[in-house]
Amino acid sequence: MGKILVTGGAGYIGSHTSLALTQAGYEVIVYDNLSTGRVDAVLPPARLVVGDLKDRDKLDKLMREEKFQAIIHFAASIVVPESVENPLKYYLNNTSNTTSLIALAVKNNIPNFVFSSTAAVYGMPEKVPVNEQSPLMPINPYGRSKVMSEWVIRDASFAHPDFNFIILRYFNVAGADPLGRIGQSTPDATHLIKVACQAALGLRESLSIFGTDYPTPDGTGIRDYIHVVDLADVHVLALKFLEQGKPSGIYNCGYGHGYSVREIIDAVKKVSGVDFKVIETGRRPGDPAQLVADPGKLLNEMNWKPKYDDIEEIVRTAYNWEKKLRG
Repeated sequence: MGKILVTGGAGYIGSHTSLALTQAGYEVIVYDNLSTGRVDAVLPPARLVVGDLKDRDKLDKLMREEKFQAIIHFAASIVVPESVENPLKYYLNNTSNTTSLIALAVKNNIPNFVFSSTAAVYGMPEKVPVNEQSPLMPINPYGRSKVMSEWVIRDASFAHPDFNFIILRYFNVAGADPLGRIGQSTPDATHLIKVACQAALGLRESLSIFGTDYPTPDGTGIRDYIHVVDLADVHVLALKFLEQGKPSGIYNCGYGHGYSVREIIDAVKKVSGVDFKVIETGRRPGDPAQLVADPGKLLNEMNWKPKYDDIEEIVRTAYNWEKKLRG
């Protein structure tokens, strides 16, 4: 098995993927500036190199020395409201740094590149479920920075035929390692399931529902939640797909069905046994009524078989992780 560079591998999804890669027999080197990642999330035998994507010389030296066969690129800023307030940070950290990373990959003859993209590239889709041919209409700098990065990847691959890629567009990622080794550790994370688990544990006074008048069965927004371990497994599949000489491509990562905000709250209350306070308030700008993936391409072309497509299992692993963080 080859040697893999995982940028942002000390973060939430990156750490779960690094674990999946080592379990699959790959040698993993994590490159992370630890701005949001954690040292203890990089589980041996994966190795951590602390560094910033802006440090081209350090990255170039690492690539020359280690001779990676692939890069899995997570490192990015991901908070939508922050991207509206500070767009230049997102274009610099997401698009510019991705462009620089690809240039170094091409220079150092690293053939395979797996990119962490997002359903935010679709904006407010008119039709659900969303497939890979759905129009790209991002409505915030975060989504636009990811679309621009996708363009760079595709153009680089066209110009350099030995540079192959898989772009993975994540829907709502949740849950934690079932054995409790790693999980979502960002203290001010805005993910609904994490926030609901914190409310159940008394770490938040209440949970807010933003909008109860959407054209959905219970009036609250519907999202496609994918367990982080299933998503990590997709990255391993994507890497093997490229290693087998299969074509570059773009894939949605979700289960193909969604849960409303109220259904998520009910699941967290059931798993935790706690009836925490819920406040109903108005819609947030830019929240689509429904965002659900059509994962048919991933299921058919990569023969992906999700293991954790169960909302109570997703919530249970997330809740257990929050309890562990609380101590």
